[in-house]
Amino acid sequence: MQPTYVVHQTPNPSTDFFVAPALQAEGREVRFFTFQQLPAPETLAQATVVFIRYVPPQWKALLSRHPAARVVFFMDDDLFDLRAFRGMPWRYQRKLASLAWRHRRWLRAVGAELWVSSPWLAQKYSDWKPVVLEPCNPHAMPESTPEPAMKTLFYHGSASHSAELKWLAPVVERVLSARKDVCFEVIGDRKVRDRFAHLPGVQVVHPMSWPAYKAFIQRPGRTVGLAPLLDSVFNAARAPTKFYDITAAGAVGIYADTPVYRQLVEHRRNGLLLPMESPEAWAEAVLELLEEPDKRRALFATNSPTNRRTLCQITPST
Repeated sequence: MQPTYVVHQTPNPSTDFFVAPALQAEGREVRFFTFQQLPAPETLAQATVVFIRYVPPQWKALLSRHPAARVVFFMDDDLFDLRAFRGMPWRYQRKLASLAWRHRRWLRAVGAELWVSSPWLAQKYSDWKPVVLEPCNPHAMPESTPEPAMKTLFYHGSASHSAELKWLAPVVERVLSARKDVCFEVIGDRKVRDRFAHLPGVQVVHPMSWPAYKAFIQRPGRTVGLAPLLDSVFNAARAPTKFYDITAAGAVGIYADTPVYRQLVEHRRNGLLLPMESPEAWAEAVLELLEEPDKRRALFATNSPTNRRTLCQITPST
């Protein structure tokens, strides 16, 4: 069987949610490489090389000398359009441009296949005849725990979600002012700490590696997870993977009412879908869920990963 080499910067959500389960479901022999790790050149002539989001220079140089039997590029953000990067932190924009955008022509030249995470991306790059991968749950089921006295509201966004974090600030302030038995957990840097410094009951957690996060998210005690998503070109390409993170935390989610989350969330069945135009509605929905533990338990029982698709399949786009 052809060996398959998956190339990623470090272990990451893109690999775990999409590519690894898809390849393993096909029964492939898969080896994982970081940017600095390289295989024996003589093995490439029979190998499939799958790049996760980025094309590192070491691998590009190696494949230029020793072509692979098959090359695949997977993306779960719109990495081939500079206009989509607008509004992202400048350092993140530079990374996307240097490790993804600038390699489009080379990928075309070597006949690379394109795998994507959403129908939106498949439609935008339809001339490439992309393949759509559905997200799969990479988390273990959370253990059942008693209702905590101090309830945790949380938002675990990355640096690319700074606009969503700014949008959430009044929602969090409203909830914390209404109840003293609630704390807010958020992942971020000093800028995030400064944004919430005026509010008691806010815990800012330092960003961590993906393996560390997978362990962290299953720490018991979280109650309601938030997944806002503002309307932007970059956000339109996202996948609903936060559904699985929130569920792994043993929590019920409130999600932006967008095509992204409508793929997995049914309003008031396995979560709440709310418009981004009304932060007030989000605050009231959080308070409603906090006040009604029976409703939370019913929503969580339905949104459990055992009731959602967990087998990844590779589906040709139409």
